[in-house]
Amino acid sequence: MHSKLLFITLLIITLTGAIHSTDKPSDQALPTGPGFDPAKVLGPVECIECHKHSGGVWEQTPHHESITGVHRSKEGQEIAKAMNIKRITRESLCIDCHGTAQRSGEKTTLSSNGISCESCHGAAADWMKRHGEFSGKEEGEETTEEIAARWKESEAAGMLRPSMILEIARNCVSCHVVPHEDLVNTGGHSSGSDFELVSWSQGIVRHNNFYSKGKDNKVASIEKRRLFHIIGIMAEMEIVLQAVSTANGKGDYAVKNAKRFIALRKKLDAVNKAIDNPQIKEAMEAIANLKMSLKKQDAMAIAAKQITASVVAFAVLNDGSSLEGVDPLLAKDTDYRGAKPGTQ
Repeated sequence: MHSKLLFITLLIITLTGAIHSTDKPSDQALPTGPGFDPAKVLGPVECIECHKHSGGVWEQTPHHESITGVHRSKEGQEIAKAMNIKRITRESLCIDCHGTAQRSGEKTTLSSNGISCESCHGAAADWMKRHGEFSGKEEGEETTEEIAARWKESEAAGMLRPSMILEIARNCVSCHVVPHEDLVNTGGHSSGSDFELVSWSQGIVRHNNFYSKGKDNKVASIEKRRLFHIIGIMAEMEIVLQAVSTANGKGDYAVKNAKRFIALRKKLDAVNKAIDNPQIKEAMEAIANLKMSLKKQDAMAIAAKQITASVVAFAVLNDGSSLEGVDPLLAKDTDYRGAKPGTQ
């Protein structure tokens, strides 16, 4: 715990300097969705070779062929025309979030017709081999230390593992909050999905069936669902604040994300009232009186950095065991998105 506290202390010192900076909000584009570096995407076949049961679930989800109907739909065609996009299945503006981009040389293509393994877990070229081996042994023969070292090295090389809840949440939100202002204001694209991490992660896309070899597809533990709910709210708030603080005008992008922030603030306030947690209190203090006006973009940028400090600290210091106060706020299984996941 001492090392965790030292880490948090150093983090807060670093971020405090950024928070009190007088720099104007950055106009740099927000990160664009899944896949990370397309040059390092290997494709889902490489993953399904060992994760066939998880792959079987994926093939039954909307993620599997998420770009297939986009270029045929009236809405997709209208957006493409407005954005001067010639081929939806080849333009990174579309495939960044509706598919998984893969690049060889100067050519960018789709690694599959949907949001695939590396969309959520990171482009795999740098970590696939280390992740999939058993430290030079047969499966089941590694020591606990060898397994821990293998996971640590895989994570350092860019793999997002299910235990990395904050990183996974940010990756999900990076597409469920549309990261392109022009795509919304000019193209007429929606500004995002009505996203909530528990109900979406535990619904039809759930594929927690590797260790049971497909016999069971368990819902995440109550401790993890508590973390999903709280971290999901804060990760979404972080990105929404960045979006409004960098908006160039009062179009749908700014207006709808401002409304989204207000709804998220109410959700976080409910969490704050349900549990006594210092990181949540700090986050609420940072945004309690924040005005959603384009005249206040500097304040939004500062608040976004404060939310970042709070959610990183929260993710490190909490394991969900003492957060039972939020249980009444969690999505019920009847609210999970989509049909019951398969177990094949």
